[in-house]
Amino acid sequence: MAETTGSTVPRRQLGRYLRELRNRERLTVKSAAEKLEWSEAKIWRIETGQTSLRSLDVEAMCKIYAAPADLTEALMGLARETKARGWWHAYGDVIPEGFDVYIGLEEAASQLAWYESELVPGLLQTEDYARTVIRADNPGVDEQEISRRVHVRMARQPLIRRATAPLHLQVALNEGILRRPVGGPEIMSGQLARLAEASELPNVSLRVIPFRAGLHPGLMSGPFVILRFPLNGDRRESEPATVYMDGFTGALYLDKPGEVERYTHAFGGIWDACLDETASRDLIHHAAEEL
Repeated sequence: MAETTGSTVPRRQLGRYLRELRNRERLTVKSAAEKLEWSEAKIWRIETGQTSLRSLDVEAMCKIYAAPADLTEALMGLARETKARGWWHAYGDVIPEGFDVYIGLEEAASQLAWYESELVPGLLQTEDYARTVIRADNPGVDEQEISRRVHVRMARQPLIRRATAPLHLQVALNEGILRRPVGGPEIMSGQLARLAEASELPNVSLRVIPFRAGLHPGLMSGPFVILRFPLNGDRRESEPATVYMDGFTGALYLDKPGEVERYTHAFGGIWDACLDETASRDLIHHAAEEL
């Protein structure tokens, strides 16, 4: 029986990673079940995130799937979180920082509603802008690691340009993001040009909240992303919608219907406070000219 209490995020992500490992080894559900002496239904429930899992069971699966030791350790850490009632992923805690749970969710999503107050969203950053932000956020980290993290961020961006089912992006940005010359005028000018270019894509709706809008729900909520997932044949979402908020020491994931509804309502208020898309694009161009 599927579990209904607690956040589904960690077990959904665990199931996704385990399915990928099984497929990489070219094992069918039937053959994996036989090797583990489990039922096929159990494998299916695990891979679809419908049940929590003991870390020892994850270890057994990883052994069958020939997973490397570091990935096995990370997945065992994720398994320990699948029984949590709510989920705060603390960086450097049981799940290593480099094991990015959010990226897996983003890849599976079909739509993102994204509000940002201070920085350009990662999916729309230029490489120079991303490098400036990542370097500032990771003092003391060597340039090789900085470059690796920049590469990971850049590798996410094809999601909005893929030929089949590109990710639909609805983005609301505070005007302050356009006015803040991250990395200096040259880097910021390139970044603004990228925003204007992205706003022309048919699957990207980008709007700016001008300073003159005054008070709006985003000032109370802070930045957040609402991820929604593809629909099944019965027109139901394949996974529960999830709210993601990134903090200085960790990330918060919310997927209870009431929580998602509250942030959906907040995003609606933020969107209403924005300029329309044409006026937003004009403001982006104007900010670039001022640089």
